[in-house]
Amino acid sequence: MKKNIYVLVLPLVVVVGLVFANRESKHETKPSQKSVAVVQKEADPDARKKWEASPDGIKYKAWEESPEGKKVHASHDKIRKQIDAFSAMEAVVTSVTFKREGSRSGPKWLIVSIDGEEYMMQFVPEEWRQLSSLKVNDKIIVKSHSAGYSNNHPYLIVSGDYIEKAGKVLFKRDLSKNKGC
Repeated sequence: MKKNIYVLVLPLVVVVGLVFANRESKHETKPSQKSVAVVQKEADPDARKKWEASPDGIKYKAWEESPEGKKVHASHDKIRKQIDAFSAMEAVVTSVTFKREGSRSGPKWLIVSIDGEEYMMQFVPEEWRQLSSLKVNDKIIVKSHSAGYSNNHPYLIVSGDYIEKAGKVLFKRDLSKNKGC
């Protein structure tokens, strides 16, 4: 009789041990990116204040308050819903030859007009090859996941994640390569 009880209890103990071991391993996963960002923020809560007090921060804050900065922020407000939804925006190409002042080489810039506002899209040379057929006044469809501000640029910088012309996809950014960044 004791032998039968041991035979029945032993597998039960093994199964319970495996369940608890599996439960603990699930809780020991890597921290999410959000929690890493929160930890970094808590580690140096004054980092933003320090940056804002730096010469670059002061220059950026002055740009934000200038008419140019306010215009860029207003242009972002115009397309914020489409960016958040990754929805199609009709655009007209206004420049395929834009270069920043003092720049000799580097990224290629596409300037487009969406609802009467100018926007910039930056591409590395290998991405630009897919867009080399674009000409000024071409009508395109643009989808974007994000946009950014810079006091060194005259327009809002929109990530050109998807570009279509006349129903043909010219460019589609592979976000898996840069882990969604």
